[in-house]
Amino acid sequence: MAGVENSRGARFALSARDMAQIAVFAALIAAMGLPGAITVGFSGVPITVQTLGVILAGAVLGARKGTAAVVVFLALTMIGLPLLSGGRTGLTAMAGPSAGYLVGWIPAALVIGLLTYRILPKYPIVLGLLINAIGGLLVIYLFGTVGLLIRTDLDLSHAISTNFAFIPGDLAKVVVATVVAKGVHRAYPGLIRA
Repeated sequence: MAGVENSRGARFALSARDMAQIAVFAALIAAMGLPGAITVGFSGVPITVQTLGVILAGAVLGARKGTAAVVVFLALTMIGLPLLSGGRTGLTAMAGPSAGYLVGWIPAALVIGLLTYRILPKYPIVLGLLINAIGGLLVIYLFGTVGLLIRTDLDLSHAISTNFAFIPGDLAKVVVATVVAKGVHRAYPGLIRA
């Protein structure tokens, strides 16, 4: 029985390389907040480049490490570091209309990572685009819509329609993330492990 527990522990243990990759992607998400944010529409939710970092974390690192990178980033913002676009902290953002979108980053990286693992080692572009769109748009928009319903006075139809302003930019992020992930997985096969 001890052998089984040790093999499980080894499976979930993070190597120094894993921790470095998690740290690099958490820093990448933070760096993508430097260009700032553009607030469009009536919801008060900004358009940022940081979602690209979330999609890349799941697509390049996989479910375990990609989700960990997003969690590390969000934890840093929650302790007061102004790493979100526009110099916002997690506490400030969680009190506003973008709270659901930020929470959605975690399951988005998880879903992208789990599905990406299933298409490796080839990483077909069409499937990569589909996976990144499911995680990077559908999952985040679902959580974002729920957050808008909780944090604002919007009704369901207006909360859903708020997402339409984000679609063109988010589709561009999906394409960029897919092309980058394809190149990374070609150059470094086995980066995502079960």
